Order: sequence, then C-alpha cells, then structure tokens
Amino acid sequence: MKARLFLFLTCAALLAPSLQAQVHVRVDAGVTQTPISPYIYGQFIEHLGRCIYGGIWAEMLEDRKFYYPVTDDYAPWGTATDAFWKAGAFAYLTASPWKVLGPPGTVTMDTVAAFVGAHTPVVHLSGDGSEAGISQEALAVVQGKTYTGHIVLAGSPTTAPIEVRLILDDGTVLRQSIAGITDEYRTYPFSFEAPASGEDVRLEVISRGRGAFQIGTLTLMPAENLGGWRPEVVGLLRELNAPVYRWPGGNFVSGYNWRDGVGPRDRRPPRKNPAWRGVEHNDVGLHEYMALMELLGAEAFVAVNTGLGGVEEVAEEVAYANAPADTPMGRLRAEHGHPAPFAVRWWAVGNEMYGDWQLGHMPLEDYVQKHNRVAEAMWAADPDIQLIGVGETGTWSETMLRDAGDHMNLISEHIYAQDDPDVPTHAHLLADMIDRKAEAHRRYRQEIEGLAAKDIRIAMDEWNHWYGDYLYGELGVRYHMKDALGVATGLHAFFRNSDLYFMANYAQTVNVIGAIKTSRTDAAFDATGLPLVLYRQHFGTIPVSVEGDTGAYDIAAAWTADRTALTIAVVNPTPQAGTVALDVTGASPAGTGTRWVIAHPDPEAYNEPGKPPVLTIETSAVQGLSLEVPGYGIVLYRFDARRP
Repeated sequence: MKARLFLFLTCAALLAPSLQAQVHVRVDAGVTQTPISPYIYGQFIEHLGRCIYGGIWAEMLEDRKFYYPVTDDYAPWGTATDAFWKAGAFAYLTASPWKVLGPPGTVTMDTVAAFVGAHTPVVHLSGDGSEAGISQEALAVVQGKTYTGHIVLAGSPTTAPIEVRLILDDGTVLRQSIAGITDEYRTYPFSFEAPASGEDVRLEVISRGRGAFQIGTLTLMPAENLGGWRPEVVGLLRELNAPVYRWPGGNFVSGYNWRDGVGPRDRRPPRKNPAWRGVEHNDVGLHEYMALMELLGAEAFVAVNTGLGGVEEVAEEVAYANAPADTPMGRLRAEHGHPAPFAVRWWAVGNEMYGDWQLGHMPLEDYVQKHNRVAEAMWAADPDIQLIGVGETGTWSETMLRDAGDHMNLISEHIYAQDDPDVPTHAHLLADMIDRKAEAHRRYRQEIEGLAAKDIRIAMDEWNHWYGDYLYGELGVRYHMKDALGVATGLHAFFRNSDLYFMANYAQTVNVIGAIKTSRTDAAFDATGLPLVLYRQHFGTIPVSVEGDTGAYDIAAAWTADRTALTIAVVNPTPQAGTVALDVTGASPAGTGTRWVIAHPDPEAYNEPGKPPVLTIETSAVQGLSLEVPGYGIVLYRFDARRP
C-alpha cells in the first residue's frame, strides 16, 4: 500500500500541472553582499573510524605493526565481505587480526627488543619441514592490478626461505620467496599481480625452515597508490576541490602527540586511538598530510593539542612545520625528508575544549589562560600564522572573544543536525543552526567593547547531518537525497551571512559522516558530496539580493567573481515540481544558460560505492528566465549577464 501511494504521489508531482508550485522572485544584481569566502568549501579529515585508514589511505593490512599481540586465541572476525568491511569490524578490533599458522606456541611476542611499539611477533619453526607463520584474511584485490609491499624480518639464516603468499578466493596461490635472513632487521620488498578479482583474499607469511624469525612489520598497498593515498579517492577529492582541509581532529587531537607521526613510517609507534575506537597506526602524520594537500592543491589547516598537550609541544609543532632548515626543529624536519618549510598558515588552537568529553577539559577561566599562552608561543614560533580559537555560542564564545580576542584571528563553531521525518523541516535544520550562530555573533559584536573593530569572523570548522546506523565503520552513516537538500540549504545560509562566515569545514570528508564513501576497492560520492561539488564548481562568489515570497523554496543568487555571469540556486524540499519566475534588475542576463540538477523522487535515495550511482549531477542547456525546479531537487542556473 505504501509503495503504491509513493508511486502515485511521485507521478502526480511530475505530471500534474495543478500540483506544481510557482513563485515569483526579484533578483536585484545591483545589491551585493560581502563576497563569499572560498574557504566556505573547506573539508575536515580526522583520525577516526575509516576516514583515513580504510578510507583515503591505501594500506590494505590491519594492525601491520602488531599493536595487539598475535596469540593462539584467534577468532574469525566474521564474513570477509564488503558488508563486513562496511560494518566497521576493523575499527572495533580488540584483539589481533593475525592468525597463527602452526601448533600452539608457534608465535610468541618479543617485548625486550621490539622492532616498533611494545612487542614483535616471533615465529618458532619445528624444523620438521612443516609450515609455520601468520596470516590475515578479508583482503580484496582487483583483476589485473599489481599490489606491492615490504616486510621487515630478522632471524636465523636457517629460517630461509620465508614466503610471502597471497591466496585468492579460488585457491590460487601467488608466492614470493625471501632469502638472506640475518639476525639484523632488514626490509624485503614483494609484489603480486592479481590474475583474478577476489573479496576473501588471504596474506600469509610462512617458513618450513629451522629456528625462529621476527616480523618487525609489513605493508601491502595497490601499486597505483599516490604516495600512500588511494587514487580513486584522490580523484573524488579533486572533484570536491576543497581549498582547505582541517586535520588531524577533532576529539582525536586532544590526546595526540604530533611527534608520533613523523620519522620513518615503519618505526612510528602504534597507539590506541585516544578519543575513538581502534588503533592509531601513525602511518599518516604531518608529512603524509602535507603530501595529500600538495596532491589536491589545497591549504593545510592543522589543529594542535590544547587538551593533554602543553605549550612547548605545540610551539615545537609550529616550528617543525614552518621554521627554516637551519633551526633545531627545521633541521629535524629536513632529516625526515622535507628541508623546505611546509608554510602552514591556518592553525586551530584546540578542539571543543568546552566539552567534558574532551581530553584535558578544564574550566573556561583556566582554558582562556591556556589558550592565550599557547597562542603567544605559536606566534613566537611563526608570527605570520592565522589562529582559530575554540568557540561555542553562549558563555564560552562570549568569554573567549572578550578575554582572548587579541589571541585569535578567527573563532570556531560546530553544528550537527539530526534527522526529522518531515523533509522540508529536515532540509532547513542546518541552515537554521547557521543563522542562529550568526545572530549570536552579531550580538557579541554589539555587546563586547572593541570586538566589531577586530572583525573576528567565524570558522564553522565542523558542520553536517549526523544520524543513522554506522554502515561504513565508526560514525560511518549513510546519507540520502534529503541530506543533500540540507547541505545545499546550509550553503545558502553561509552565503547569506557571508560577512560573518570566513571558513567552513564539512565534517567529514570520507566514510566518517562522510561526503565520500568507500569499499575495499571502490569509492563514490554519497548524497551530501554532490551539492558540495556542484556549488564549488558553479555557484558565484558575490551574493546578490533575492526578494519575494519563495514559498517552500530556498533561493540564493550570486555574481561570478568577474561579474560576467549570474548564478541562481533553488532548493525544493517538497515532492512537487514547480517553477520560479525571475524579475532581474541590476543586470541583463542572456536568454540562454546552463542548468545543473541533483534530484530524486525518493528523499531516501542514496549512492553506494561499487554500484551505479542513483544520485548524480545532470547538466543541460536552458532558455528563458523561468526556472524549472524538480521535486526533492537542487537546481543551479547560470546565465551570462552584463551590468547596465
């Protein structure tokens, strides 16, 4: 019955003119606002769930540095399928994913001379020719692709040859034999080309020799990785074209020591994620993050630890990133492979320190003093950096602006909207929050002496919908067409408040409440990623006045930066299609233009990696200034225009 009713309503909305809405609006292109900052289209990646590891980062092995001891008590993780992978079992591990191959006692853990971390597995061979070693399941490969890696080994020469094997779903075994084992750790490369695709592939490290050998660490990635980053994900990130990425947290940063993420990657210690589930492998640190920014042509926005971290630790991080190579911290950076300063401009001084969930949380009056000390130390390390202070509208933001306003350039705010069963209400949740934050800051500028002159604008460096089941690992919710409507309407709110919002960072980019979702071998834009792409690529930068009764629609308009074209965007959160009749003043638009549409008759529609997209951005040419607006749709028009 529900299905027939939905079909009837959908057809009625699309076919019956009597159900179509029509509104008349006046666009005055002569009345402009503060230009929209490009930083409104920023993104945020955190060491959480499958955002980086299992998302953007190309490493295929879990717990490659053996944070968890390898024991005889291995239990199967579950079914090695994408459904299992998306359920986030990797992020929820509380024991080793490595299985012992051999009788009980085959593997022990060396805690005296560990290669990295707290312990290193030692494989003891019986000497009778039987195989012994370790294995990991639930890997996925694609036919024709090459997979490369290396293993760090030490042990008795009599353990050679040691084999690294990749065993495909059909039982096909790919082998690489390693000789020359010594009692000193050495790194041995290996490579496999997959003759077939597989979703339940197993990697084994085994020997039939005598004695014992240690496995310091090992790694396996698709050979096409871009400095460790997944190329299919990087391709989508390039489409997003975000100008700035906030990193590494989030709650994570309040327990993170940046020094754990620099130096030789295999030697960086694995840690328990301080704020979330799972292990922090420390494979991605400042150098890898900056390499990603270079790949994307984006600016870095680094958050520092003002929770458990101290003033000296933060100041040294700034110096490590930005000081010349002839300084102590610059010299250390050069030793780690990057002589030139990274020149990181944007720095978040802490994260959500107003919350008792934050590591190192303290009373507001104490935190203001700590913020000021940290800010002074950061500016002493590099006086040219821009600092973003922790804000939360209410007493916290008021106090920070009053007592720490001389120690910040921007102030952060965060918003997360839940779900509402009424689609029009749902579509305006984020916009309402954005407007309320702006109203509060306008009031602060009136009430706090001298604040207006400082012009401390807002960095909404976390904003998104957050609700639903975790299908893509920890916090890995799925997004739907109605969430795309919400993100588009949220962008309109940023545009309307362009005098206050300097930066916004959609939280987060991949898997974790992400605009992009991944499987083990594929990636796709989720529903919320599409409006971010659409507006970044095609919406203008100089907002203009929109007046009139817009009904259920949310409408925004803007000149392009060179004022040669006018862009008009409409969000329709209802199932009925309609039209918007334009009365344009202050510009003479051409009679033809381009139209981009994201729409679907089902507000619960979504995309899934590895499957044909259900939601897309469709492009067409248009004539005239009567704008057609599909039901449950986002439509953006661009008309060449000239000023009178």
